[in-house]
Amino acid sequence: MRSFSRTVVLVTMLVMATAHGGPVLAAATVPPRAVIAADFPDPDVIQAGSTVYAYSTSSSAGAVPVASAPSASGPWTMRGDALPSRPSWATEKGGFWAPDVSRRADGQYLMYFTAPSAATTPTRMCIGAALSTGPLGPFRPIGDAPLVCDASEGGDIDPASFVDTDGKRYLLYKNDGNALNNGTPSVIWLQEVQADGITFVGPRKELIRNDRAEENGVIEAPVLIKRPTQYVLLYSGGSYCSDEYFTSYAVSSSLTGRFSKAYRPLMTTETLGGAVRGPGGADVLGEDVFFHGWVGDCPGNGARWTYTADLGWANDHPVVRGSRVRYEAERGMLNHAETRTGAVGASQGAVVAGLDHQDSWVDIQVFAPAAGTYTAHVVYAAGGGDAQHTVTVNGTTRFVLNYPAHGWDNWQQVSTSLSLARGWNTLRFQHHSRWAELDFVEIA
Repeated sequence: MRSFSRTVVLVTMLVMATAHGGPVLAAATVPPRAVIAADFPDPDVIQAGSTVYAYSTSSSAGAVPVASAPSASGPWTMRGDALPSRPSWATEKGGFWAPDVSRRADGQYLMYFTAPSAATTPTRMCIGAALSTGPLGPFRPIGDAPLVCDASEGGDIDPASFVDTDGKRYLLYKNDGNALNNGTPSVIWLQEVQADGITFVGPRKELIRNDRAEENGVIEAPVLIKRPTQYVLLYSGGSYCSDEYFTSYAVSSSLTGRFSKAYRPLMTTETLGGAVRGPGGADVLGEDVFFHGWVGDCPGNGARWTYTADLGWANDHPVVRGSRVRYEAERGMLNHAETRTGAVGASQGAVVAGLDHQDSWVDIQVFAPAAGTYTAHVVYAAGGGDAQHTVTVNGTTRFVLNYPAHGWDNWQQVSTSLSLARGWNTLRFQHHSRWAELDFVEIA
């Protein structure tokens, strides 16, 4: 489960105690890294040979700025404009949004892009294509009309390519229904294409639409990933020019099946502890996720920098290092303890209670995208005086965690640093003194 949307946490205390009882300061969560500290929104990232390339929405650097680096972590060098020639169907003014570059089977590089169409009134954004023999370009527009352009659905934006394990190629995009302001839905579509990437095969298929309050009518920026057990669709939601913009995901066991949205977003300003504002426009390259975030004012003189973070897969669900992931305590393995339902103010209304005896504990499985230091945020209630749990990490490291008493069903948070192995880890919370109930643990 993903978070952090909780409003009942009243106090944060960075408290940790060693096995000998001495306090130490909890280490800071490892935040995403700003790899392009300039306006470089909606990053699309590919690798060609030993070099990594990134493309972005229009800025002062060009219609489609391109950068390169020897690895995902950089250093990154701006390399000019990958699309110097405007397509004949586009208006003379207006930017190019959210490019996507992939290599075709014939060795050429195909770029999808979004541009303002001169054929629509009022002007709508539509999807076009361009080709180049190399990843730096120059990319040359294909044809005298856009690939996808339906003014009745608000125009079409945010194209992305996907090639399945059977070799079939697809185009993903979003119809810009929210641009009409008349209730037209914003839908993420999947369209099969031939190997050239521009010849459509059969009808398009709806994957998801805007149907949640936190989306504020907007979903966009699709990226599709095939995992061993399911397809994972990353997308952005909310108003892009705000701290409320976020990245989430949906999953399906097949391309023809129903895609189900995650219970909580993958990344928000809050889950990242404010380290990145409005994280969105995400793309994935190997074990790294790239995305943009606001620096400065929006609207105003702000810019969207490009960030990267470690990406892991917990049972084929994405986990981003530095973004809080919630693990409900009542879903752990209990010994001489019980689940209490109907807990007022608790996450999902259930907590672990009865951790009152020497042999009372709960084992909670948590996931780390990479080995290293993480912060565990533990939400609890203690009403019979200050309480303590002995916390054991993977059966070895052990320390005592303190819970200042604030009353039952008055959910508080304490935080502590942990050293986790890559992949799944087991945290055991065992009775040490007095009494505390556990609601959930968040790892970042």
